[in-house]
Amino acid sequence: MKPVFTLSSLKGDLFGGLTAGIVALPLALAFGVASGAGAAAGLYGAIALGFFAALFGGTPTQISGPTGPMTVVFAATLVAFPNNFGAVCAVVFLAGALQILLGVLKLGTLVRYIPYPVVSGFMSGIGIIIILLQIHPLLGAESVKSPVDSLLHLGSALESLNVPALVLGIVAMLIVFFTPPKVTRNVPSPLLALIAGTLLALLFGTFGWEVKTIGTIPNSLPEPVLPLPPLADLPKIITLGMALAVLGTIDSLLTSVVADSLTKTRHKSNQELIGQGIGNIAASLVGGLPGAGATMRTVVNIKTGGTTRLSGMIHALLLVAILLGLGPLASHIPQAVLAGILIKVGIDILDYRLLKVIWRIPRQDLIVMLTVFLITVFVDLIVAVGVGVSLASLMLTWRIAKQAEINIVEAPHDSDWQNDLEKALEAETQHGIRVLTMSGSFFFGTTAKMQEQISELVSTKVVIINCLRVPFIDLSGYFALGETISNLHDEGIKPIIVFRDGAGMRKQMLALGYGEILGQDGIQTEYNDALQLAWEYLEAAQTKKKETKQAA
Repeated sequence: MKPVFTLSSLKGDLFGGLTAGIVALPLALAFGVASGAGAAAGLYGAIALGFFAALFGGTPTQISGPTGPMTVVFAATLVAFPNNFGAVCAVVFLAGALQILLGVLKLGTLVRYIPYPVVSGFMSGIGIIIILLQIHPLLGAESVKSPVDSLLHLGSALESLNVPALVLGIVAMLIVFFTPPKVTRNVPSPLLALIAGTLLALLFGTFGWEVKTIGTIPNSLPEPVLPLPPLADLPKIITLGMALAVLGTIDSLLTSVVADSLTKTRHKSNQELIGQGIGNIAASLVGGLPGAGATMRTVVNIKTGGTTRLSGMIHALLLVAILLGLGPLASHIPQAVLAGILIKVGIDILDYRLLKVIWRIPRQDLIVMLTVFLITVFVDLIVAVGVGVSLASLMLTWRIAKQAEINIVEAPHDSDWQNDLEKALEAETQHGIRVLTMSGSFFFGTTAKMQEQISELVSTKVVIINCLRVPFIDLSGYFALGETISNLHDEGIKPIIVFRDGAGMRKQMLALGYGEILGQDGIQTEYNDALQLAWEYLEAAQTKKKETKQAA
């Protein structure tokens, strides 16, 4: 449904945008400092990207700005070009241009083909990087450039520990971790931490206890930056630009999916990429941090009434007002307070969905996830994604080859009767019972097709997911299957899955915790038993419906 501008939506957009802007302020400052470009660069990026991505994007309620993953890659870019900020801005400009190209070529949907273990390992690695890089500012020491440096110089940071800085950081973490939800609905916990930490630092100053602050922030609009690097730097710029573009695409489209689930709408992937690209180009022209759709800020916007792209633009305009009016005051914010806020961000980025079941997932997926995680943290982010996708592809090829059989004893199974039976069953029950038959390997490249089929179910009471012809399912498939049965359950539809006996799929589904939703009879190994069970459920539902009508 297309958002409509009305007086009511205007009020919601105003409150949503203002609240999202307040949440974005401390994060923009923190990401700017963490990147090494300065707090002002974080604000400039949040303003430019936030405004133009909202104006031209394909997710009306999405709030865009600097994010943890994009900040980490941007920080690596600063290290790659230590004395050439024009080259850094050129990387951001190229990333934006590539995002626009992906959108124009309608390649936004390709992101779904990146295997889940690769995304999981990468995002968890990013979370650990953020945490490790904030340990030194938390202790009152100078910031470091890499996670390895953080670990190697941890001893010296502890030796020169600044106790007031550590106290401020702990206070900030206590606030962002433990502020009750009823308080954060009105005042975001990062903003509370920012105000409380800054006031406490000023109090410490009266006793002569000094802590490092973020320094001077200009209270004026940024001057234009021309991203014109030497041609010799072009190969490195292209590599880093592609990394930023891919990461920004993943980050934004995942947030778009979250926004869809909250608003019951459907975003336009390719249009969203064009908007993100324009926003990142704008950020590069003012020396700002690159970014993407920000999940927390988007959720806050939706929950406080935002319904159209106007809310994202209002969020950016509020940051402009803060920049022009409160810039000098923001210079007193302690770095340790921002470090405490960012440690919470890093912890939130970790993929708990997979970590909760890490020792129960298929071994091949665990190898991919851990490999990507370790390379992300200790080697290079770009290498991590490349190695992860390649390794996942090799694992997939190996597993498909292992499942292949040549049977010359028996004739191939003729399943035409089964197709006819399923069609007759659906017609006879007026689609009260629907059968979804899956053939072939169910892995990260095929999960989207199943989800599209499930989304088309209408007036259905029981869904039989027939996996008898599926030789194996990888982690992406299990999670997609689990999400599907959860959605069916929430809609009041009974899911029944039929697996081949002895294939190990039933055991894996139960190990991942889906047995509670499916119930004792939700997983079958005989197709006829599943059909009989579906009939019983349908008859029970129809009887209950008649009894309800008679009682009324």
